[in-house]
Amino acid sequence: MIPLVNLKRQHDELASELQAAYDAVLGETAFIGGSYVEAFEKAFATMLDDPSPEQPLQCIGVSSGTSALSLLLEALGVGPGDEVIVPTHTFAATAESVLHVGATPVFADIETSSYTLSAASVRELVTPRTKAVVPVHIYGTAADLDAIAAALPTDRVVHIIEDTAQGHLGEWRGRKLGAQSSGGTFSFYPGKNLGACGDAGAVTVRDPKVANLIRKLRDHGRMSKYEHDIVGYNHRMDGLQGAFLSAKLPHLRAWTERRRAVARRYDDALRPKGFKTVEPLDGATSVYHLFVVEVANRDEVQKALQAAGVASGVHYPVPLHRQPAFTRWTTAALPETESIVDRIMSLPICPHLTDDEQAHVIETFLAVARP
Repeated sequence: MIPLVNLKRQHDELASELQAAYDAVLGETAFIGGSYVEAFEKAFATMLDDPSPEQPLQCIGVSSGTSALSLLLEALGVGPGDEVIVPTHTFAATAESVLHVGATPVFADIETSSYTLSAASVRELVTPRTKAVVPVHIYGTAADLDAIAAALPTDRVVHIIEDTAQGHLGEWRGRKLGAQSSGGTFSFYPGKNLGACGDAGAVTVRDPKVANLIRKLRDHGRMSKYEHDIVGYNHRMDGLQGAFLSAKLPHLRAWTERRRAVARRYDDALRPKGFKTVEPLDGATSVYHLFVVEVANRDEVQKALQAAGVASGVHYPVPLHRQPAFTRWTTAALPETESIVDRIMSLPICPHLTDDEQAHVIETFLAVARP
């Protein structure tokens, strides 16, 4: 079976480096936070940062991408009575995090070219209660951060928080995703472009006060062992995950270029046949966490791929405004999202997909798929 992402090949390739990381952490019994997490935080922030007169980017390692988003929202003062605009076409964690801090999610529509948050939809949904907007760089493709900023009121602060769970090393107009706006959040779930060997996440911010508050919040509200300045949480990154991520990080650029090469080959094979694939906006440099294509006969295509030994997926078949957990907060019609959710499917893409495997995927797909 050709999987969507081949983690076994990745881990076989890095076996000695991952084993060394494991042995080092066990040898020092450095299991929660500590030097291995701090080393990763510094290296990841350096990779994302750019020369700027602003404060340097800081990275705070946490337990998951979901906790990263909740912590950043709270640290920016988002809470009960506030509204946060989020795309309906995303994973549930984006809206869950808003509810975790007591705020109200407001579901917005997407751009059908890139599947990212629509600035026009944001403009229609802004109210006096809007405290933040969360553009999701979905599938590894940047949302239009400039147009979204222009859609917001200028007489008060409305935070733009980048959900960069799928966008490691992606760019918007030459700057790394997660290094702009009020801050960014990352997931290191194993299948992500940079994945831990378990769950982990990170917040990236420039404001030192916000960074320090997040460090307190992730660790029971403390900065020393038995002094608790505020009520916090247990959202710390494990030392093992910090060490594993540090072992993988030097490979991320090469893995990203390979993803782009795989995506180009899919585009070259499918677009001339009339198939719609992700179209990054002008100014966006995608990292292709997923390769998504629209088809008229999705069930038939997925069955044919499965029979031919090819995994496929649907990201995401049910938008958040139609999920039972969130329907009580649905207020607007979201036609662009509704137009694509029954058509989209994901084909295998990862740095370890071979040319022969991709040729098999393309041949099988084209034999049955209809645009």
